[in-house]
Amino acid sequence: MKLFQIQDYQFSTFSCFLVFFSIFFYWFSLLFTKNKLFSQLGRYCILFSNFFFAFTLTLRWFGDGYFPLSNLYESLIFLAWAISFLHLYIESQTKSRFIGAISAPLLFFLSGFSTFTLPLEMQKALPLVPSLQSNWLMMHVTMMMISYATLMIGSLLSLFYLAFSVPFPVLFKNLLSPNFFLSWENFKFSKSSPSLFPEKPSLTTENFSKLSFLEIIDVWSYRIIGLGFPFLTIGIISGAVWANEAWGTYWSWDPKETWAFITWLLFAIYLHSRFLKGWQGKKAALLGSCGFFVIWICYLGVNFLGKGLHTYGWVLS
Repeated sequence: MKLFQIQDYQFSTFSCFLVFFSIFFYWFSLLFTKNKLFSQLGRYCILFSNFFFAFTLTLRWFGDGYFPLSNLYESLIFLAWAISFLHLYIESQTKSRFIGAISAPLLFFLSGFSTFTLPLEMQKALPLVPSLQSNWLMMHVTMMMISYATLMIGSLLSLFYLAFSVPFPVLFKNLLSPNFFLSWENFKFSKSSPSLFPEKPSLTTENFSKLSFLEIIDVWSYRIIGLGFPFLTIGIISGAVWANEAWGTYWSWDPKETWAFITWLLFAIYLHSRFLKGWQGKKAALLGSCGFFVIWICYLGVNFLGKGLHTYGWVLS
């Protein structure tokens, strides 16, 4: 048991350092757009960190005999794994370095916070309390963490849409040069595309524009949030069923439950506005950007600022 615990702490530390280096590799790849080495190094760093995150969870699973999602440390590691997995998938679909440039700092925060900030007592695996000894643990928490990971990336893209919609300073000219997009091949832009990612526009030095960049970011954000919303819905429903099994009630307006409902409602409004009202651009991005902060309040905020039935993340006693 002790051997497993020592090893999983070490692997999460390795992941943190790999993600740290990947930030610089991806940022350098945006500055030196014709050089593919930096983006490849960044991708390998994320790939190995994803493996180490998964290995950390696997060691805990076999070492402690239950799926490792019972405390804040384990949920942070799982969330980092999910974001790194999504990062690798999205990058493989889009061939864009931009995804790595925005997701790597988020991964570094999660891995650094879980490894170097949380007290050691909160990182240790403890025996499950009776309410957590249920098969719903894996179903509910896994769905919630996957939804958080997906919605975070989608809403983060909305934030960048708002940031890039203002006039560009000289510093961003190289970032948004045509060479940044010319590495994408066979990419035709179509908002009605049934795939998760729209086909890319044929960007050349002549037809490149800020509008082209913003349209791509806008649709990416929409598609990724649309992917994460069903996971959030399933997570909330499974949590309600589990709550009835453990506490005898489907819904108790616990702070965590309340903010989960607020999160669901916000993204439901976002998708409704886009799908039925035809919202695009700044109005939709503003809603999506609000979602980024609401997710953090739901995931961490209520655990730091309020105490309820969901106490695994409570650190202020």
